[in-house]
Amino acid sequence: MRTLLRIACVMLLIGLPQALAQTAPAIETLRVTRTADDGDAGSLRWAIERNNAAPGRVRIEIDPEGAGPHVIKTASLLPAVKGPVRIEGMPWKRAGTFVTLDGSGFIADKGQRTCDGAVPGQYGANVRTTTNPGLAAVDTQGVEIAGLEIRGFCIGVLIHRYSGNTVEDNRIAASRGGAGVMLTGDDGNGGSTATTTIHNKVLRNEFVDNGDGLELTRGAAFNLVAGNIFRSTDANPEPSQGIEVLLGHDNVIVNNRFEGYSDGIQVNGGNRNYIGSNVFIGNALALSMTGERNIIVGNTITGNAVGVALRPATRMGVTRVTRNIIHHNGQDVLRCWSGGSCDPQLRRGGIIFGIPAQEHAAYVGERGGGVPVDPAKFTQICPEGAPACQGAPNGGIAAPALEKVTRNGTTLAASGRAQAGGTVELFGNRNAGDAEGEIYLGETRADASGRFSMTVDAPTGSVPTGFTATATSSDGATSEFSRPVGLSD
Repeated sequence: MRTLLRIACVMLLIGLPQALAQTAPAIETLRVTRTADDGDAGSLRWAIERNNAAPGRVRIEIDPEGAGPHVIKTASLLPAVKGPVRIEGMPWKRAGTFVTLDGSGFIADKGQRTCDGAVPGQYGANVRTTTNPGLAAVDTQGVEIAGLEIRGFCIGVLIHRYSGNTVEDNRIAASRGGAGVMLTGDDGNGGSTATTTIHNKVLRNEFVDNGDGLELTRGAAFNLVAGNIFRSTDANPEPSQGIEVLLGHDNVIVNNRFEGYSDGIQVNGGNRNYIGSNVFIGNALALSMTGERNIIVGNTITGNAVGVALRPATRMGVTRVTRNIIHHNGQDVLRCWSGGSCDPQLRRGGIIFGIPAQEHAAYVGERGGGVPVDPAKFTQICPEGAPACQGAPNGGIAAPALEKVTRNGTTLAASGRAQAGGTVELFGNRNAGDAEGEIYLGETRADASGRFSMTVDAPTGSVPTGFTATATSSDGATSEFSRPVGLSD
């Protein structure tokens, strides 16, 4: 009997792949060979409509005939794409050149007034909108978009209440109303929907001169953003955020580059987001943070006005800032469209508590075109407006007091005082007197009395001439940098 059962199982396993092959639908390749947007065979509109009639059975290859550059100037909004399907520009795959999807055929460039918000009368990059995307996937999954330049729409790619999708190896430019790529769980009334916009990937794209490069909003969670370049140049009328995270949680943002924004990354009420190994340069605020248990780790943050801006908020959270390279900030970068700051008196530096945002009366800058402003609703930052004011973020944790750093051959010994039981990170700076953290040297824990001491290896090459430290409490709240000290004899 056992022998018969084994034979039956083997036969079943042999026959299973054949049965699956017989039941799986054959994938048809639809080739877009024409740039005209007329809906006829060979056009992109035709291919999307064919796919939507039987999603899961089609692959769309965009490969116009003739010599490039190839530009598909859409005459009207394309249909939202139903997944699963892959849409890929073949010239990029062969030679690294893009087919361009251009929205100027039906969207006139009016600067900040180009694109309307969801609320009548509002416009610009800092208003809620899902209008006029280049490509959209709504309430679906499994859409992959690759190898395209998407230019001149209100939103380059809209991912609206859909999961398991990939946007990779594209160039997305000059999106005027929302973002280059928008991942949102918006319920249609500005509220969030949970578990609808998850496990998407945005990989190796170039974002240039969009209002916001990328948005993760209203419930967008567990998404991966990796290997992208976010750049805003002088041609951008609204250099707001590289990435805005608004009520988006548990996202991973790693190995990206952010240049020239009001905020490289702005987190508003987003929780548990992991921001690691990114580069920030030339932004007013490299990172601008509210929310609960966000982690900023292993980033290079240099040449900004403020490296990490921790903002007061109605619901205070904690942000952990650990093992980053933070130096040469405090620059005179004044960008303030929907974020950042244009306050010439703003306190600048590596990690700064109490930076005002648009909802604060102390904010100096544009709050975004088309955004209604009611000064009566502005909030106050303590001590102004006490007792109806918002206190320091991260619980106002005090910076450690770094008392002494000495050198003994190839090691450095540091000692001082910090919050009892907290983690102390030691940093070196090549220039004496610098008050940031150019070189991460090591960490230790303060004892029950608040004393700490540590011995670390001196970095290879020249030993730093100045030193700073940060303290992180047991609940993950990180302080500003300590006052710098030099090497003691």
